[in-house]
Amino acid sequence: MKIPPYLKKGDTVAIVCTARKFFPEDAKPAIDLLESWGLKVKLGKTIGLDSCQLGGTDAERTADFQEQLDNDNVKAIWCARGGYGTVRIIDMIDFTKFKKHPKWVMGFSDVTVLHSHINTLNVATLHSIMPFTVPKAPEEVKETFKNSLFGIKNSYTIPSKSYDKKGLAKGELVGGNLSILYSLLGSKSSIDTKGKILFIEDLDEYLYHIDRMMYNLKRNDYFKNVKGIIVGSMHDMHDNEIPFGQNEVQIITEIAKDLNIPIAFEFCAGHQKDNRTLVLGSQVTFEVNDKEIKLSFD
Repeated sequence: MKIPPYLKKGDTVAIVCTARKFFPEDAKPAIDLLESWGLKVKLGKTIGLDSCQLGGTDAERTADFQEQLDNDNVKAIWCARGGYGTVRIIDMIDFTKFKKHPKWVMGFSDVTVLHSHINTLNVATLHSIMPFTVPKAPEEVKETFKNSLFGIKNSYTIPSKSYDKKGLAKGELVGGNLSILYSLLGSKSSIDTKGKILFIEDLDEYLYHIDRMMYNLKRNDYFKNVKGIIVGSMHDMHDNEIPFGQNEVQIITEIAKDLNIPIAFEFCAGHQKDNRTLVLGSQVTFEVNDKEIKLSFD
């Protein structure tokens, strides 16, 4: 796995739209944050474009991302926000130069399309806050993002719960948004989970949708040889008038009941304020014991 060069003061970060629209006035908190770290900011041509929900047409979003990908002066690309739309452009992006000279691609939610596709190219990415979420992000969360960009390794420790599954695992961290991972099954952007530690999170889904997605992943051997599962925020789940009968923890626990691996729930990443940065594609040590959940980047 290739780790892109870490940033240094004076480097340029490009902010682009690959999915929902985002406007220059909304980018100010993110610009201020990067500049406070000594970085320069380049707003892509898609910032300010308005094509219904999207930040420009598919062609415009592809061209903007491609420009930043191939620009030697741009050292990292920060996706402005999620929503939907990245899958519409992924097959039009040429990663030839990127594979030889990788750079950081950052974001979460719909950006999982990029995380997954780039993982198949053996390049690490950052599952992180986005310009859209900067205003509500706690300082300690911003610090984890800064650390990851500048090559300072993070280590996270949070209390464990009675329904976590104890164990110790080491391996490559992969994953992202559950709905996106599910939607990529069977495509060239679908990740290989064998021997790896899988991170999943989601937002605003019906419980039976979670069950359906998890079963489909299981039937596609997503969990067959996985070393551990980290479940981040599963925020704002819905149920029908006739209850499904299980919550998200029970659904995942049931599907993973035969796996002799550590499983942690409510981890500090995903669609929540406490969205700490994960270096996807990096080697990690993951432990769940009676008191704590520990995740350290090796």
